[in-house]
Amino acid sequence: MVVKEGDLLWEPSEKQKEEANIIKYMNWLEETRNVSHQSYDDLWNWSVNHLEDFWESIWEYYQVKSYTPYESVLKNDRMPGAEWFSGATLNYAEHILRHAKPDKTAIYYKSENRPLKEMSWKELTEKTASVAAYLKSVGVERGDRVVAYMPNIPETIIAFLATASIGAIWSSCAPEFGVGSTLDRFQQIEPKILFTVDGYRYNGKANPRMETVEKLKESLPTVEQVVILPYLEEYLDIRNLENSVRWEEVMEYSGELIFEPVPFDHPLWILYSSGTTGLPKAIVQGHGGILLAHFSVNLQSNVTANDRFFWYTTTGWMMWNIVVGVMTTGASVVLYDGSPGYPDLGVLWRLAEETKLTTFGTSPAFILNCMKAGMKPGETYDLSHIHTFSYTGAPLSPEGFKWVYDEVKSDVRLAPSSGGTDICAGIVSGSPLLPVYAGEIPGRNLGVAVYAYNDNAQPVTDEIGELVMTKPFPSMPLFFWNDQDNKRYKESYFDHFPGVWRHGDLIKITERGSAIIYGRSDATINRLGVRSGSSEIYNAVEAVPEVMDSLIVDLSGYFHQPYMPLFVVLREEMTLTDSLKDKINRKIKTDVSPRLIPDDIFAIKEVPRTLTGKKMEIPVRKILLGTPVEKAASVDAMSNPDSINYFVQLANSSRFTQNSNM
Repeated sequence: MVVKEGDLLWEPSEKQKEEANIIKYMNWLEETRNVSHQSYDDLWNWSVNHLEDFWESIWEYYQVKSYTPYESVLKNDRMPGAEWFSGATLNYAEHILRHAKPDKTAIYYKSENRPLKEMSWKELTEKTASVAAYLKSVGVERGDRVVAYMPNIPETIIAFLATASIGAIWSSCAPEFGVGSTLDRFQQIEPKILFTVDGYRYNGKANPRMETVEKLKESLPTVEQVVILPYLEEYLDIRNLENSVRWEEVMEYSGELIFEPVPFDHPLWILYSSGTTGLPKAIVQGHGGILLAHFSVNLQSNVTANDRFFWYTTTGWMMWNIVVGVMTTGASVVLYDGSPGYPDLGVLWRLAEETKLTTFGTSPAFILNCMKAGMKPGETYDLSHIHTFSYTGAPLSPEGFKWVYDEVKSDVRLAPSSGGTDICAGIVSGSPLLPVYAGEIPGRNLGVAVYAYNDNAQPVTDEIGELVMTKPFPSMPLFFWNDQDNKRYKESYFDHFPGVWRHGDLIKITERGSAIIYGRSDATINRLGVRSGSSEIYNAVEAVPEVMDSLIVDLSGYFHQPYMPLFVVLREEMTLTDSLKDKINRKIKTDVSPRLIPDDIFAIKEVPRTLTGKKMEIPVRKILLGTPVEKAASVDAMSNPDSINYFVQLANSSRFTQNSNM
């Protein structure tokens, strides 16, 4: 059966609705506040039109522990500069470790280095206490920066919890980051302590990192101590690295785990923008704002203490922080470090079977790869325990939605989401109360006043517009590190629509309240009066069986004539013939618009992507327009830096310049 955008694929049963945590929350609202809602839309409207009441209800429903009472929920609602829960003092880490139960598993973990193991809440708490005692012993204080060059393993979570518990500020990069991209991040914030591994394994290959660690230490003069976890090599000689200590030595420290009460807006961690086109933005988010945002995300996602939550991520992506945030409910989390395709595409499905995880989180690229490989995970593996299947990072085609229901599980709740590092939370996502329509994100997140704006700053429905937030959200950045007078902060979000957060994505809000993301608004395609996001074209092109991946850039307006090339990655042994080009063009014409047929189609080996897997449309466009590669893209922030060379060569070729200037 052919599926098209908007086709109904799943509806919650009455039993599923009754058992959903959000219904329990709605009942609690009615009992404690005499506020009644008949539908999710009613609840969302109340949450954004009664912002203070909503966030105060989240505070109370999740029993936030504050050492001092707050004076007001929202002292002012200006953006930027909103002040939430002034007067409150709390600690984010405490709201995770208060769930510690000696006999319950906190973390399931596996990697290409390690077999599947479990860590109890008791062990997690004890090891966090050891690291906190160590940090205090070497003079780490509230506000100091502690950074990690670590993979997605329990030790990273332990180091984070210890850092947060004493009021120090956390930041992390995944060890696949190069020296340059790591220093672009860490040099900005002048860390005091560096946690690191000696290397890691990916796709069956060992990647030693001690040489990189030495260079990081040399270039970070503020680092006083380096804590090294032997992850690749069990017997590691660190004598040549000055002021270094092994992880095992840190574990010998002991002391009572005491949580430092900090103000609601005290910095918790520093995240970073992708850095593909310049120095990454060092985004500072606070203890209280992140705590409330993660409680609301967990309510939205229907995560409870009974869940086992998995999302394939690295420590360089905000989804790692979201995984940590799931633990505020007392849920167990499942970690995996390694390639999702090694030794084959079944590795994560086997992990799901082995751990009996309940939420499976991934990316559209992984789903597409499984589709192209003809996988049938629901037949091959026991996935009976999965109740929610989620993805984020890019749009997914209606065919991708259908594949999940056909080949993973027919009664699973598919929960797409879209948010951002900027707030470390979702903006639009699924809900256990909402149906799932092909190609659509079911609804707008509670407490997020998100709309599609046209060029006249008016909200529109069933039209593509700029994704904006018209009211403050608790986890919006406190500030960017070293950003004098909030100059870069304001330029990033508030220059286009003063006083309104412009997120940088194209979105359509449907009449039923669902959402469709069309990619970055600065990569908008505008051809002959037809405005489109690149995702619409990708959905069409990548539905062609011969095509594995694609990239499109609109260079219209930059040359004498409009010009829009399409780049495709073909399946093995496939050739880009004229008949295949015609097939691709017909698909675009039928599924999107005849006006969006590309001027040229080129075959490439791979699409340039960031370390978090996002297609690099804007840097490629700049390169094709003649910008030197060193100014257009930060290759250290790429997962496949060699892929950019093709576009540099193409930009200088006579074939391209002749075609683009026709």
